Amino acid sequence: MRRHCVALILASIACTCLAFAQGDTGAARRLAPSGELRAALIASNPVLVTRLTNGELGGVSVELARALGARFGVTVRLIPYENPARYNQSLGKGEWDIGLAARDPSRAEHLAFSEVFMEVDNSYVARPGSPLKKAEDVDRAGIKVAVAQGSAPDAFLTRTLKYAEIVRVPGGLGPAREALVTGRADVYGENAHLAHRIATDLSGASVLEGRFNVVHMSIAVPKERADALDAVNQFVREVKRNGDVARAIERAGLRGVRSAP
Repeated sequence: MRRHCVALILASIACTCLAFAQGDTGAARRLAPSGELRAALIASNPVLVTRLTNGELGGVSVELARALGARFGVTVRLIPYENPARYNQSLGKGEWDIGLAARDPSRAEHLAFSEVFMEVDNSYVARPGSPLKKAEDVDRAGIKVAVAQGSAPDAFLTRTLKYAEIVRVPGGLGPAREALVTGRADVYGENAHLAHRIATDLSGASVLEGRFNVVHMSIAVPKERADALDAVNQFVREVKRNGDVARAIERAGLRGVRSAP
C-alpha cells in the first residue's frame, strides 16, 4: 500500500513537472516565436542600461532580459535604442519581442505591459543660478522645462504642465547639460538618478527638492502577443520576491530607484 502511494505521489510530481515544462515551452513560443528573445533597451537611460568597463551593456534591464531568456530556455539578443524617441519609433514594427522601459499610456496603442518590476522617482535639475528650489515651483509662465524627447517624463509633463514651456532634446547627459548651460532651459526633468548625475557634472546646478512623478518600469510585449503576459508576470513576481531586482539596482548604484512592491 505504501509503495502504491509513493508511486502515485511520484507520478503526480512527474505530471506537474511536465505541465510546467510544457507551459514554459508554450510561453517561450508565444514570447519569442523565432526561438531568440529580442530585448529592446533604451541605452541613454542609466536607470535601465549601464555601460560596463569592457564596453558591454549591463544594468537592470539587461540582467532581467537575460534572466527571462534563461527562464524560458531561449537565447537573448539585446537591441539597444539610443534614446526614448528611437525606441518609440520602433513600436509596432516587429523589431523586438520584449521592451524593458516605462509603462507609459502613450505606448499602449502598440504594447501590452507586465506588472511593474521597478519604481523610479522623477526630479528636476535646475541650471546654475536658478532661483527655483522645489519641484512644485516649476509650473509657472516663463519657465522652460527640458525633457528627453519621447521619454516617460516627456509624456507625463506634456499631460500635466499648464504654464511652463516644454523643450524637447535628445536623451542622455550631453543634451541635458547643453540645454542647461546655454540657458535653453531652466530645468531638466529626468529620473532622479540622472538628475543627480547632471548636477554633479555641472557646477552650480542643483536638484530641486521633491519629485514630480514616479515612473513604473515593466516588461512590454507587442499587443498581438499579450497572451504571453501571464508567464512574464510570473517571472516578474519571482524576481521581485527573491530579491533579484533589488540586487540589480544595488549593483548599478542607482539613486531614487527601488524594486516595486
